Amino acid sequence: MYKTGRKTQSWYGESIGILILDAAYPCIPGNVGNATSYPFPVRYHEVEGASIDRLLNQSDPSLVTPFIKGALALQARGVKAVTGACGFMAIFQQEVASALEIPVFLSSLLQIPFMVQITGRPAGVITANAERLTTAHFRACGIAAETPVHIAGMEQQPEFRSAILEEKGTLDSALIEQEACAVASALVERHPDIGAILLECSDLPPYAQAVQRVTGLPVFDFNTMIASVERAVVARDYRGAM
Repeated sequence: MYKTGRKTQSWYGESIGILILDAAYPCIPGNVGNATSYPFPVRYHEVEGASIDRLLNQSDPSLVTPFIKGALALQARGVKAVTGACGFMAIFQQEVASALEIPVFLSSLLQIPFMVQITGRPAGVITANAERLTTAHFRACGIAAETPVHIAGMEQQPEFRSAILEEKGTLDSALIEQEACAVASALVERHPDIGAILLECSDLPPYAQAVQRVTGLPVFDFNTMIASVERAVVARDYRGAM
């Protein structure tokens, strides 16, 4: 026997809703903005007016309204949890979570306490723009000020900056992989006590394996978080033999 989910729900099966920026650049497989990154159905909602400039550079507080509106729209369509597609959405984590009845996990930064606990060592964070990532983003994710974190940014990497932060319209994935690996290697060289790497930016998961190869460390990103939450909200039956 099945029953209707929500009266606003006209179709089923999309477990994760993803709030995405009002931006235009190629989202390759592995990117949060590419639906083929997941072995389960997802549903996107573009947050009106949420440009890279307004979110990353300005941390525009007025964006909280369209973020809540977008998250409520995803909830109304029946998704079981709502995530984001930019780690800087962290600043709205508490407001959006309070407005919804389902789990909300807007930023990959939410994984930092877990990373520190399981390694007993500081977390290394590779972010889209280290100059713009502030204590407010960490605080909104419940990360204590004393949590050991080392941060490096991609903002000075030419291909990443022009392709993503400046939205030039093209993207050379091989170049960005080289840039991400160089940033990761330099971060670990500066801070050899790092126990795990977090790729904060939703554009960096395609390069997780390459980063792990050059650092030898566990690598977390948006997709490790999304996969974990999806497994929690859509529990699986186990089949096998004894």
